[in-house]
Amino acid sequence: MKQTEVHMTIIQRFFAPIKRLFPSWLSNFIRSLATAIIGPIRFAFLSGYVRSSFKMSAVARDGSAIPWYTYPLIDFLKFRDFSNKTVLEFGGGQSTQWWASKALSVITLEGDLLWFEKIKHTMPANVDLRYVTMDSRQANVEAVKRSIESTSIEKFDIIVIDGLYRENMIEIALQYLATGGIIICDNADGYGFAEGFKRSGLKRVDFFGNAPGVVLASCSCIYFDEFADIFSADYDIPAIYNNH
Repeated sequence: MKQTEVHMTIIQRFFAPIKRLFPSWLSNFIRSLATAIIGPIRFAFLSGYVRSSFKMSAVARDGSAIPWYTYPLIDFLKFRDFSNKTVLEFGGGQSTQWWASKALSVITLEGDLLWFEKIKHTMPANVDLRYVTMDSRQANVEAVKRSIESTSIEKFDIIVIDGLYRENMIEIALQYLATGGIIICDNADGYGFAEGFKRSGLKRVDFFGNAPGVVLASCSCIYFDEFADIFSADYDIPAIYNNH
C-alpha cells in the first residue's frame, strides 16, 4: 500500500466516529477545520519551516543546511544527481553548504565582508569561497570577472544568482554556463531577471512558494537549454512529505 493511502486510511479512521455521531454538515465542517489547521502545521514541521523560523536560518527538519530558495525548488533539486557537477554561486551561505554536499565542487563569490568572515571557516573542502568587493556596481562586476577568470574551470554546470548585483550577474552567468547547464535565480520576481534573460534563448521554469522561515511567498526559477537533463522523466517522483 502506498504511503498516501496509509495516511488517508488513518484520517478516515479518525473521522469515522465523527461522521457517525454528528450530522453531515457538522462532521464536514469539523473535518474541513482540522484539515485547514493540520495540513499547514504538518508541512511546517516536516519541511523544516518551523525550525528555520526559530533558528533564523535555512535548515531542514534535522537541522542540516538547505538553500534559501522556495520549497518547491528545494524539493525539486534535492532528488537530482549533481555529483559530477561544478557550481558557481553568486552569494553564499546555507546554500553553499547544501551544494557542497551534492556537487563535485563549488566556487562561491560573496560580497558582504562581515558575512564572508563569519562563514569562511564553516565551508567544506570542496568549496572555494571568495570575497568580491561591493563598493560599486562596476567594481563588483570587475571583481567577479577577475575571480572567475582566475579559476581553472572554463564553464560551470550550475550557476546560482542569489546575491551581489544580481541583474549584472546575468550576462556573466550566460558567458560561463556549460552546455546542458542550468542557471538558478532566487527571488526571480525581481531584479530584472525576466528582461535580462529574454534574448538568451534559454527556457525557464518557475517555482512559486514560501522559503524557509519567510512569511511572504516568492519565486525561484531555473533557466536551461535544450540539452539540460534536469527535467528528464527518468527521475522518480518521490512522496517527500508522505513518509513520516
